[in-house]
Amino acid sequence: MRADRLISLVLLLRQRGRMTAAALARELEVSTRTVLRDIEALSAAGVPVYAERGRRGGFALLPDFRTDLTGLNHDEALALLVAGFGHGERVFGLGSALASAMRKVVDALPDRQREAASDAARRMLIDPETDLLSRRPAAEAVPGTTMVVVRRAVLAGHRLRIHYAAADQAPAWRTVDPIGLVTVRDRAYLLATRSGADRTYRLSRMLAAEELPEPARRPDKVDLDRIWRDRCAQFLSDGAHLTVLVRVDPARREELVGTALAVRAEEPEADGRLRLEVTFQDARHAEWALWQLTTDAEVLAPGSVRTALRDRAAAIVARYTQTPA
Repeated sequence: MRADRLISLVLLLRQRGRMTAAALARELEVSTRTVLRDIEALSAAGVPVYAERGRRGGFALLPDFRTDLTGLNHDEALALLVAGFGHGERVFGLGSALASAMRKVVDALPDRQREAASDAARRMLIDPETDLLSRRPAAEAVPGTTMVVVRRAVLAGHRLRIHYAAADQAPAWRTVDPIGLVTVRDRAYLLATRSGADRTYRLSRMLAAEELPEPARRPDKVDLDRIWRDRCAQFLSDGAHLTVLVRVDPARREELVGTALAVRAEEPEADGRLRLEVTFQDARHAEWALWQLTTDAEVLAPGSVRTALRDRAAAIVARYTQTPA
C-alpha cells in the first residue's frame, strides 16, 4: 500500500539522514520515479522533506522532525512474529514487511535507546551468506508472486489451485485445501489436504498458484507442530527409504545430517565418535553422501552399503595404481 510506503520513506530519512532517490528506491523495492512522486506527495502533505543538490546530495528531513506514524500493518506484525522463530520472513516472502516493521519499531524508541539498539545490531551477524568454508546456504528460491498468493490463501482460509512439479512427474494443476506453512532448513512447505487426503507440497516446486473464492475445508483450529510430526513419521515409515547405521567424526556430523533425510537416533561412543542412525532416499543417495565423508565416517549397517563403498574405494585404488599411459 502507498500509505505504508510513505511512512517507510519518512522513517528511512529520519533514521539514516540524507539519502539519494536511488538508495531509497532500493530500500523500498520500487522505481526511482515512484520515490520522486512519493517525495512530492509528502511535501504537499506538509512533511518537511527537502532536496540537496550536488554530488553528495539527496533528500533529507528538517532537523528534529518527528512522526507518530509507527503503527504496524498486518503483514509487518506477522513478519515480526514469524521472524522470531527462524527464517520465516525470507522463505515466506515477508522480508520487506519485516524491514518496514523494524524501521517503525526503531523509530518509536527514545533517542538514547535507539542509538544503543542500533549499535548492538551492528555487533551481531546472523546467518551470513557463507560459512567459514565459504559455502553458500542451499536456500530454495520461491517466486515472490506465488508465495504471496499461497500465504494469503492460508491466512484467509481459501482453497488453492496450484501448478505443481512433483519429483519425476510432469507439472500438473491440482486444487488443495491449505492448512498451514512450515519452514525447515530454509525450505518452505505447504501442509494441505487434497480430496480429504494429507498432502505436503514444497513451495519451490510450485510454478504458479491461484487463490479460489470458496472456503477451504479444514478445521477452525490447527496444531501445526503435531501435524508436522505426524507427517514426518509417515514420511520416514515409507519402505522406499534406506536407514543406515554409521559411526562419524563429530566434526563431520553436520555435513552428514545435512545430506540425510532424517536422523532417527544418535549417541556418543567411548572413543569420542558419534553413532547415528540416519535415513536416505535410497542406496544410491546413501552411497553418494557417505563417500563425501571419506575415512571420517564408517558404515556399520547395512552390509550392502559397506560393500558398495568398499568396491568404489577398490576401483579408485586400482585406477591410481596403474601407470598413466
